[in-house]
Amino acid sequence: MSVHEEDVIGKAYDARLMRRLFVYVRPYGWLVAAALACLVLEGLLQLVGPLMTQRVIDVALPARDVGLIARSALVFAASLLVAFACQYGETILTSLLGQRVMRDLRHAIFAHVQRLPVVFFDRNPVGRLVTRVTSDVESLNELFASGVVAGLGDLFTLLAISVLMLVTDWRLALASFGVLPFVYWASHVFRAKVRESYREVRTRLARINAYLQERITGMRVVQLFGREESEARRFSELNRGHLQVNLDSITYYALYFPAIEILTTIALASLIVAATRRVEIGSLSVGTVAAFLQLVRRFFQPLQDLSDKFNTLQQAMAASERVFRLLDTEAADAGAGQVERDQKQVLRSPSVRSGSHQDDDQSPPRRTGISVEFSDVWFAYDLGHVAHGGGPPASPEWVLRGVSFKVESGKTLALVGHTGAGKTTIINLLLRFYDPQRGRILVDGTDIRDIPVAELRALIGYVQQDIFLFAGDVLSNIRLSNPISEEDVAVAAARVGADRIIRRLPRGYSQVLGERGASISVGERQLLSFARAIVADPALLVLDEATSAVDSEIEADIQRALSVLVTGRTTIAVAHRLSTIVDSDEILVLHHGQVRERGTHRALLAKRGLYDRLYRLQAGVAELAPAESNNALQSGA
Repeated sequence: MSVHEEDVIGKAYDARLMRRLFVYVRPYGWLVAAALACLVLEGLLQLVGPLMTQRVIDVALPARDVGLIARSALVFAASLLVAFACQYGETILTSLLGQRVMRDLRHAIFAHVQRLPVVFFDRNPVGRLVTRVTSDVESLNELFASGVVAGLGDLFTLLAISVLMLVTDWRLALASFGVLPFVYWASHVFRAKVRESYREVRTRLARINAYLQERITGMRVVQLFGREESEARRFSELNRGHLQVNLDSITYYALYFPAIEILTTIALASLIVAATRRVEIGSLSVGTVAAFLQLVRRFFQPLQDLSDKFNTLQQAMAASERVFRLLDTEAADAGAGQVERDQKQVLRSPSVRSGSHQDDDQSPPRRTGISVEFSDVWFAYDLGHVAHGGGPPASPEWVLRGVSFKVESGKTLALVGHTGAGKTTIINLLLRFYDPQRGRILVDGTDIRDIPVAELRALIGYVQQDIFLFAGDVLSNIRLSNPISEEDVAVAAARVGADRIIRRLPRGYSQVLGERGASISVGERQLLSFARAIVADPALLVLDEATSAVDSEIEADIQRALSVLVTGRTTIAVAHRLSTIVDSDEILVLHHGQVRERGTHRALLAKRGLYDRLYRLQAGVAELAPAESNNALQSGA
């Protein structure tokens, strides 16, 4: 569970992080100003009650002035009404501020996450990312909704009450302030305990999020192997751990607030003791003592709230540290694992440049094909085993070892080999999900690292082995970001035979699919992915085991559609079914990350090598002994 542990909480206040947070607050400065105005007015109104009490006791009662008593009561009642309105306004304004900042932050995080390299998601569990977007952003919402703005209001209230107490009678004020060292000590212990408790809560929550995401995603496996009871027990343990640390946090609050109440009572008692003798000798009025009793009660309330808001600030700083670390990830991970290129200057192809340097009044011409070249490409997923800047180490972690090939424009290249030979890795590098540690990948003679990622991927139509469909209607899943009509989508679906499946759905193209397309079969999802690729009208078509889950009848329909689709386009096809790539212009046979054989289907069969053995195993042309069959798949002989 170490990948789900939370980082140690840092400083309670970090000016650098606060400046970055206020970038998101700046558009709503009017909300902050209005909320502060309400808080300042409410703080001043806290003084009205004690002042009216002093006035009634010291002036109105001795003079039996009923009118003065009535006026004082009306002023106090009016102050309560205005304070109620201020508190209501402050709550609405700060909540609105927090919600808007939270909305903007979540939008920024989600937009950023979509631009992160795939290697980032290999290293970070989904549960942690979900926690960033939900719980961490919620902590920042608390900072603005009931933290920093309200804390400023509490500070102003403390200052106003302190000034009034010192001005009215400084000796009584000092007697009241005598317990402040104990209040500070109690608040310091409380903050330290809650700080650690908060970290534990975050850790347990991250574990629960990660566990739920993984088990719910793999629910079919859980049920298939009868793991329900054991998984429930494990979740119960995680849930109990989360409950326990929350109870610990509640315990600290349950101890702290009564402790402050006791100290407040002690302050009131000190005030009464200090005032008794002076009232007896007539140097201090009873009204002043009564006013002080109210002021002391009002003084300790915001002091208690400030300690709680300090924890809110501390939690928000920790959350913002994690959020901004995520938002800064792109710069930190850009080019991760990338070594010095063999050539610093790479000539750009006019055909590639034309896509981004057209005149504004000219639309880019339709691309009918591009050339792709891999030049001495080495790649390892585990970057810790890569020696940067030197020769390739003798490490078993290399997935590709010096792979070189070229696909001319409009030609079809097929990649075959046993599982783990590096076929899908070649596709991942071409799409720039990862960058190679050595070598270059060229598109029309240009290193793909010199081409904007969005421009590169716009040239490529990719049909995956593991088809991902969104929880939306069929039309949007086929069309995605292409602004084409429903009629054009229907034409594309008909070309691959997907229209037959769509017509069987109750609502046709408006049928809403389940999560990941769970409401239709794997083969049907692959047909929809073919229609999606046709709609994209790519210059380079990449097929990664595209027919692996399609029956023979549908496969025949797809092959006929592909013969039209690949015309004039460059195509790279990864296949386990060798019968689907016999017409390819060239076939590469990969073994342990190296190109062992290359040529046409007939030429490779004539070599009587690895491809011939793989083909005979699948086609059943000749019976092979078990030892020979295993040798064909696992050795390079």
